[in-house]
Amino acid sequence: MDGVEVFDLVCLGSGPAGQKAAVQAARAGFRAAVIEREERLGGLGLLSGAIPTKILREQALRYRRMHGSVTSLAVKLHGDAPLSALLYGVEDVVGAQDRCVRAEYERNGVELGGHRLQREGHVGARIIIATGSSPRRHERIKVDHERLLDSDSILHMPYIPRSLAVLGSGVIACEYASIFAALGCKVTIADLAPEPLGLLDPVLRAGFRSGFESMGGRYLGGVEVESAAFDGYSQVDVQLRSGDILRADVVLCAFGRIASVDGLGLDRLGLILTPRGYVQVDARLRTNVQGVFAAGDVIGPPSLAAAAADQGRRAALSAFGLDYPANIDPVPLAVYTIPEIACAGLTQTAAARANTDVIVGRAEFDDVARAHIAGDPAGFLTLICERASARVLGVQAVGEGAAELVHLGQSAIARAATAEFFIAQMFNFPSMTEAYRIAALDVMRQRAGRSKIQESTSS
Repeated sequence: MDGVEVFDLVCLGSGPAGQKAAVQAARAGFRAAVIEREERLGGLGLLSGAIPTKILREQALRYRRMHGSVTSLAVKLHGDAPLSALLYGVEDVVGAQDRCVRAEYERNGVELGGHRLQREGHVGARIIIATGSSPRRHERIKVDHERLLDSDSILHMPYIPRSLAVLGSGVIACEYASIFAALGCKVTIADLAPEPLGLLDPVLRAGFRSGFESMGGRYLGGVEVESAAFDGYSQVDVQLRSGDILRADVVLCAFGRIASVDGLGLDRLGLILTPRGYVQVDARLRTNVQGVFAAGDVIGPPSLAAAAADQGRRAALSAFGLDYPANIDPVPLAVYTIPEIACAGLTQTAAARANTDVIVGRAEFDDVARAHIAGDPAGFLTLICERASARVLGVQAVGEGAAELVHLGQSAIARAATAEFFIAQMFNFPSMTEAYRIAALDVMRQRAGRSKIQESTSS
């Protein structure tokens, strides 16, 4: 077959899943290639979503601390500061990510291919679909990317709007809603769900909602959106099934994500999709088509970059029948809202459903010196421990730094450590990790049935 290169594995997409799958295969001694249609490597979800969003989030926090309140910040920013000014540095970070991915390919001998893949006649050739996801559309709402935006176009607004309506209450919806609320924008989240972030434990949802509402945000639960359209003058009218109309300068349509598989010709392969539109895979990330695997956002939740990378590695090893490590347990989850949310392991709700007798130790960030130094004393950390043994089963945190803080709890869970582990540790002072000692002491007080534990226990 003249002019056709033969590879042992071809990955469609250069995001975390495709990148790590190709590198894993190359390290195992196989010839691997990545097909990417975009100019920049790293995946659209990362380069146009995750990185710019986190930069905007950091800027929102910085501006809020500098100006002291959401109200004063709104007066300073609206109509004056273009949104692009708050995204300063995005190109540098995106460029660095692109260079890192290319360097990793070069070090490991991974080929970077063009836009088309010819598979006919390649006996034993394997494909990993890692094309990510794209915004899910509402059948009665037309996204025009000017007044009615999706998560791919919201960061291209010329200015920060005075008011923003967010349709949907998932992770992406709440991240953007809280960021713009922190920038002084009047934000309303509207969704059929009674509470935002329905995938999370109630204590985490309550922590988010409290922080969001403290910035002037509003949550409208139990409402169904019928339609949304620009009034031709200055506002977008969102028609609710109740007959009420929600008005805002700009509307973000955040109805979740769907697998990006258009144009891949998967229908000709007979590939099966789930009812939610994701590529269906089994425990070894195999699709129903021989030699075709899938990983990352294209197969659905948890839709995390870290999870996608892990799935990519596992898919590559599975493709060649190689052994791979047991699943990472527990998987950490972080939601980059304001306030930040993170958790790992057993939740309070899951413990109750399983009739697991647990003690929940809680530490308020208000009791941690580092939180006051950083100007963010709102928040908390909880340790969920087995009552009989004090073994750590879960950790949950709400507040600035939660995404970093959760990893210590994740390690304790994986090692079957008890609450005493945190009491016996020496933590830097001041540091947010002091919250673990406070929560662990709370667990031990409850186990002992006393209101105060002996000082010698904590020394």
